[in-house]
Amino acid sequence: MTLHTFLIMGLGGGEIMLILGIMVLMFGAKKIPELAKGLGQGIREFKTASSEVKSEITKSVEEKKTEI
Repeated sequence: MTLHTFLIMGLGGGEIMLILGIMVLMFGAKKIPELAKGLGQGIREFKTASSEVKSEITKSVEEKKTEI
């Protein structure tokens, strides 16, 4: 998430710092990069899967149009 997204959600700088502090206390400073990497990979896989589904739907709609 970008800073812009946090601002849309109504989170300010203080709230973001509090969340980051709690994360450090819960997981430790060494685990946070691993968690972020796993989260990034999960988001990337989700985007790929949703893109594939979208292309399949578009392809199916185009095939239906040519049949008519």
